[in-house]
Amino acid sequence: MNRLCSGIGSLCTFAIVCATLLRPTSSLAGTMVHLSGYPAGTIVIRTSQRRLYYFVSSDTAIQYSVGVGRAGMAWSGTAYIDGKYIKPAWSPPDMIRHENPRIPNVIASGSSANPMGAAAMTLSGGGQYAIHGTNNPGSIGGFVSHGCVRMYNTDILDLYGRVSLGTRVIVLP
Repeated sequence: MNRLCSGIGSLCTFAIVCATLLRPTSSLAGTMVHLSGYPAGTIVIRTSQRRLYYFVSSDTAIQYSVGVGRAGMAWSGTAYIDGKYIKPAWSPPDMIRHENPRIPNVIASGSSANPMGAAAMTLSGGGQYAIHGTNNPGSIGGFVSHGCVRMYNTDILDLYGRVSLGTRVIVLP
C-alpha cells in the first residue's frame, strides 16, 4: 500500500511540475535586458516591438510586453506620467464615443466593460493617452488600442510601484 501511495504521490508531483513548466507565460515582467541610451527611471515604448522598457540603470531595463495603437492610431514622442490610479473608472474619449454612441459616459471601476484594468497612469499632453492594465489579456502583443499602451494587470501593478509622477515616457515608432 505504501508503495502505491508513494507511486501516486510521485505521479502527482510529476504532473504538477510538468503543468507548471509547460503553461504559457502571460507576462515578461522581470525580464532584465541590456539596453543603453536612457537614464534610470525612464520608460521607453518601442511600438514596432510592442515592448515597454523601464530603465533601472543606464544600461539595464525591465522589459514588458504591451499592446499598442492600431494602424492610424499609434503615436510617438515624449510625455510624462501626470496621474496614477488604482482600479480607475473610465470615461471614453470622444473618438470612442463617436465609434460607439451607446457607450456610457463613465464605466465604473471593476466593470468587465472597463478596459483600464488594475491600474492606469495617464500621460501629459491632454489626457487622451495612458499606460494601463486590461480586461482583455489576449490583446497584449498586438496593435489593438486607440493609442494607449496596454499591459497585463500584473505588469501594470509592477510598473506602477516603480514610477512616480513626472516620470519621462518616450514613445518610439
